[in-house]
Amino acid sequence: MFDRTPDYAQAMDRDDPLARFRDEFHISVGHNGQQEIYFCGNSLGLQPKRTGAYVSDFLNDWATRGVRGHFEGNHPWMPYHEFLTTGLASLAGALPHEVVAMNSLTVNLHLMMVSFYRPTVQRFKILIEEHAFPSDSYAVVSHLQHHGLDPAEALVKVAQRPGSELIDEADLMQIIEQHGKQLSLILLPGVQYYTGQVLPMAEITRIGHNVGAIVGFDMAHAMGNIPLFLHEWDVDFAVWCSYKYLNSGAGSVAGCFIHERHVRNTSLHRFAGWWGHDKSTRFQMGSEFHAMPTAEGWQLSNPPILSLAAMRASLDLFREAGGLSALRKKSELLTGYLEYLLKLECGDRVQIITPHDANHRGCQLSLSIRSGQYSGKEVHQRLEQAGVACDWREPNVMRVAPVPLYNTFTEVYRFVHLLKTWL
Repeated sequence: MFDRTPDYAQAMDRDDPLARFRDEFHISVGHNGQQEIYFCGNSLGLQPKRTGAYVSDFLNDWATRGVRGHFEGNHPWMPYHEFLTTGLASLAGALPHEVVAMNSLTVNLHLMMVSFYRPTVQRFKILIEEHAFPSDSYAVVSHLQHHGLDPAEALVKVAQRPGSELIDEADLMQIIEQHGKQLSLILLPGVQYYTGQVLPMAEITRIGHNVGAIVGFDMAHAMGNIPLFLHEWDVDFAVWCSYKYLNSGAGSVAGCFIHERHVRNTSLHRFAGWWGHDKSTRFQMGSEFHAMPTAEGWQLSNPPILSLAAMRASLDLFREAGGLSALRKKSELLTGYLEYLLKLECGDRVQIITPHDANHRGCQLSLSIRSGQYSGKEVHQRLEQAGVACDWREPNVMRVAPVPLYNTFTEVYRFVHLLKTWL
């Protein structure tokens, strides 16, 4: 299918129906003074060129309209988050009333756990992965402690098998069944941040619900990366950030999915805020909270318009590119080509710990340098100096993510041949 020659990579770029979208992004400049081979979209997406114009529109409205900007202009601030709803719902595989842009990922996780982690004497355990992203672990442990529970008893972790970096799906399902009668919440990643492994979210949700647990996902590395069908899969809730594959800028406002069977229950326990109150009576300034029967009912405060403007710019590009169905095709080709060249040019000196099956991975391949004149971390540093942006995660993984919106097959070719020089 693939070819090892540079001519092949150039031909793939010429025939790429999404090639024009690279010109929609600012490409960062590396230490060598040239445009970087930017394979770090799994950590921070590049800036769309139109982001500046979208943000400037807000700044201009603020400068010329003052407080009236809440209600006037092409994109008034009061309903601004609603301009993102269709785009987020499309990427999440959700109904529009099931998604909202708000807060940060960990704040949203805390809010979801307030509503959906309601431990009882019989059901009090939370299932996470052994190597969960630290912020998720901190949040989960803090909720256990808040309820007076001992994490040593109430926290269940699924670990990798010896000699493997991946979560074994059979082990995961067995643990869910084993602790089923005591499981209150299952909280797992859609895409594991270290390995890039895509977990079987539909099956996890089905098995979790069969044993009576609530099922939620951290979609930080999944949103904008792989096709999602959160409503169809019957997921209870999901949270994500927007600065990775959603290209919304460092620390930008995050997002949340809550299944419609929950959003309709306005009496569901939650930490309430003004922006979650029924918008038709919000400005009557009453003291009694009435939640909106949508995901917006979990909002706390009016959102940061600067961040929403940046996210709107990126979501517009996803829509123009044909959504994730089109982007996924190119993503599979990019990672498949990267895997092909790595095996051909680098052999067993580089171990790819991300699953080989395209259905079990997204844009990211996680690489472990197994032998050579330099350590993995030293190889990473030399790549950076040569104008490659990828990231390093302790203890021994270099994460490489060719993103279909702006990366090319020629960049994949150049990366592998640069990497090869330091092995």
